[in-house]
Amino acid sequence: MKTALKRAGKLFIDTIEIYIPFAAFVTLFIVFITGIFFRYFLKPLTWTLELSLICFIWTSLLGGLFAKREDAHVAFTMVYDAVSPLIQIWMRLIGHSLLVLSFAIGLIPSWKYVLFMGYKKSNVLKIPMDLVFLPFVIFLAFMIGRYTVDIYRDTRKLIKGDLS
Repeated sequence: MKTALKRAGKLFIDTIEIYIPFAAFVTLFIVFITGIFFRYFLKPLTWTLELSLICFIWTSLLGGLFAKREDAHVAFTMVYDAVSPLIQIWMRLIGHSLLVLSFAIGLIPSWKYVLFMGYKKSNVLKIPMDLVFLPFVIFLAFMIGRYTVDIYRDTRKLIKGDLS
C-alpha cells in the first residue's frame, strides 16, 4: 500500500514538473515554427503568438520546479564556498527561510488573483486567464514545499552536528 501511494505521488510530481512542461515546450516549439512559416510564406496567423506566450509561461514556471528538484539553478557561490560548512548551513537556513516566507506571503494573494482572472478570456483563443496564470500558484506551492524540506534537512544536520 505504501509503495503504491509513493509511486502515485511520484507520478503526480513528475507530471507537474516534467511531463506538463515538456508537452508545453513541444507545443510552444511547433506553434512558434508554424507562426514563422505562415508569417513569411502564407497569411500571418493571430493565434500562434498567444499560444506561444501561454506555453512559455507554463514551461518556464513548471520547468523551474524541476530545476529546483535537481538543484540545477544557476548560483553564484564565491562567498558561500569560502566559508565553513557550519556557516554554509546557516546561510542556507536563512536564505531558504526568507524564500519560504516570501512565497508564503504571496501565495494567497496570487491564488485570489488567479481566481479573479477567471472571468477574462484570452483575445484570440478564448482561453480562460485563470488557466493561463495557474502555474504561478503551483510554482509557489511547490517551492514552499521544496524549501521547507531543505530547511528541515539542514536543521537536522545542525542538531546532529553533521556538517558535511
